[in-house]
Amino acid sequence: MKFPYLPKFGVLFIVLTVLFFSACNPENSSDVNKVDGVIAAVKENYAPDKRVALFDIQSGKNSSGYILKGKTNLPEALDALKKELDSQNIKYTDSIEVLPSEKLEGKIYGVINNSVANLRSNPAHSAELVTQGILGMPLNVYQKERSWYHIQTPDNYLGWVDAGGIELMTKEEFDTWKATDKVIYTDTYGKSYTEADASSDAVSDVVAGNIFSLVGEDGDFYKIKYPDGREAYLLKGEANSFDEWKSKLAFTKESLVETSKTMLGVPYLWGGTSTKGVDCSGFTKTVYLMNGMIIPRDASQQIHEGVLIDDSKEFDKLIAGDLLFFGRKATDSTSERVIHVGMWIGDNQFIHSAGNVHISTMDQDSDEFDEYNYNRYLRTKRILNETREGLLYLTKEDVF
Repeated sequence: MKFPYLPKFGVLFIVLTVLFFSACNPENSSDVNKVDGVIAAVKENYAPDKRVALFDIQSGKNSSGYILKGKTNLPEALDALKKELDSQNIKYTDSIEVLPSEKLEGKIYGVINNSVANLRSNPAHSAELVTQGILGMPLNVYQKERSWYHIQTPDNYLGWVDAGGIELMTKEEFDTWKATDKVIYTDTYGKSYTEADASSDAVSDVVAGNIFSLVGEDGDFYKIKYPDGREAYLLKGEANSFDEWKSKLAFTKESLVETSKTMLGVPYLWGGTSTKGVDCSGFTKTVYLMNGMIIPRDASQQIHEGVLIDDSKEFDKLIAGDLLFFGRKATDSTSERVIHVGMWIGDNQFIHSAGNVHISTMDQDSDEFDEYNYNRYLRTKRILNETREGLLYLTKEDVF
């Protein structure tokens, strides 16, 4: 900047004044970077994956020190942040909101109320579809923005659901709902009815994995109740008592293959995790759910579960139910990128969602050889009957 009308001593005075206040002002870049560095370190430790943990904290500055603003659903992470700032004698004002929001007035639980509810990255229908919730899925509810609720699923995935897809509940209401006997829909796709008659009007569509409260039985039908209190009827041949269904879970490779083939032809849908439409990891997630296991949402999360079976294309080591991961291998300058997942079904074949759910082969002599996925193969993991924090068994966990 030039000062053409100031004498030389005037320019010198301005420069010295700026330098003086810059030196004395505690709000310099090194201070700001120091606080931001602490925030970043705590986030990396407690919430490295924003898909499953919320730690959105920013620092500002006023005359008395720093102002911490933002939101988190991890009170232990906030405690760690404040302890570290205290240990470094950094003065701050805590203006961070710990979720769930008090504005929810105690309704911090919810249950998906439609056959399939779309969960988005932001509170808008135009936002990315990140995953789905199916009817009966319990949720933690954190905050509301307009007609949208920020929620977390049993696999810890975060998303926004519109008000029409969720029934809000207090702790007492949620506990009451959980305590009821349940019915699970086991066919791929169907309807519930207003009467115990398949020719009566439909109450809604239903998909595999939908869970309802059991009211009673009427001939060939279960009388069921939705989370919002609607009542309907399900054909017994398409559903089962949830407890009976759990008692019959075999956790076998054969049952996984059988379930996966019921979804052949289901269209690919980015973010989809239901029998209406699935992406690659939504498909494997749905197959395992219908066999009593809740596994992580995305391929890049699923790959961290279970035990390593192969990473050198020795496919004879694989058994049905193993998960094959595909993508870009790490290099000296780039990290590994997991892009796709499928499930091994034996005989050199795997089933996956790409365009639609279909079967591909790793047999290089076959006319159906999947050269594209063969070339981007990373490794295979086995998760069936393995025990890790990211794997939930419905026979052991009281999820529903």
